[in-house]
Amino acid sequence: MTETLADPLAARDHARAQGGTVVESMPVLPPVADDLPADVGANDLVWEETIAAGGYATRRLTRGSRLRLIDGKGDACASILLFNAEMPTERLNVADTVKVQWNAYLGEGRLLLSDMGRVMMSIVADDAGTHDTFCGTSNPAINLAKYGEGRNSGAFPSGRDRFLLGAAKHGLGRRDVHPCVTLFKGARIEADGAITPEVGPFEPGRSVILRAEMDVIVVIANVPHVLDPRPEYTVTPLRASAWRGPVTGEDDPVRSATPEGLRAFENVEDYFRR
Repeated sequence: MTETLADPLAARDHARAQGGTVVESMPVLPPVADDLPADVGANDLVWEETIAAGGYATRRLTRGSRLRLIDGKGDACASILLFNAEMPTERLNVADTVKVQWNAYLGEGRLLLSDMGRVMMSIVADDAGTHDTFCGTSNPAINLAKYGEGRNSGAFPSGRDRFLLGAAKHGLGRRDVHPCVTLFKGARIEADGAITPEVGPFEPGRSVILRAEMDVIVVIANVPHVLDPRPEYTVTPLRASAWRGPVTGEDDPVRSATPEGLRAFENVEDYFRR
C-alpha cells in the first residue's frame, strides 16, 4: 500500500486490477437476477444491489415499478425515505400514512402516503410482518452514546447520516431528510403505552414487494434499529431488486380496499392528468 501511495502509476495499476472483483454487498451492472417472478422479463430489471450492513442505497423508480427487498440473513433493517421524483418537496408523510389508514402497522395492502394525500408506494406482498412507523432511525448522537462512535465515516454510521448521503445524490439536503418508515424490524405499542421493539433476528429470506404509484426517489439506510437492545452494532446485508411493471389499474384490489385508500389513488391519477 505504501508503494501505491508513493507511485501514482502503481496506484492506477492497483485500482485497475480490482476490475471484475465481486463482493457480497455491491450493485450489479447491468442488473441481473435469476429469481425474478415468472412474468418479469430480464430486460425489465432496473436495479439489483445488495446493500451492506451499515450502508445505504438510492434509486429513482418510475411509476408502476416494483421494488423487492429481501432480508437474506434475518437481521437487515431497511429504513426508507420517499420523494416525488418530479417534485421532491412532496415526500413520505408517516403521520398521514398511519392516520389515513386508521392503522399504524404496515403489511400487505397498506399504502405509503405523501404529505399531499397521494399514494407514493403500496405494499403488494409481505411475508415479514415486522415493520415500524413509530421510532424513526438513529442519529450520530445516539450511536455515539451507544457504540462509542457516531461518525458517518466511522464503523457505526447512523441512519440519518446515511439518509443525508442518499438524498445528496438527488440534489437534496439536510432539511429534506424527513421521518422514515422501517421494514423488517418492528415496534409495537402496548396497552400501557410502552414500546416493544421487534428486532429479531428472524428467519432468513423474508421479503417485501412495494409498487411505485408515482415516479419516486427511494433512499434506503440499512442500519440497526434505533431500539435494538443488543450492545453490538448488529445488522446484515439487504438485497434490493426493482423491475418495470404496469401502472395500477382501476380494478386493482389494493386501490379499492378502503374509501380512504381509493381517494389517495384518485389523487395520484388526478395529478397525472395534468
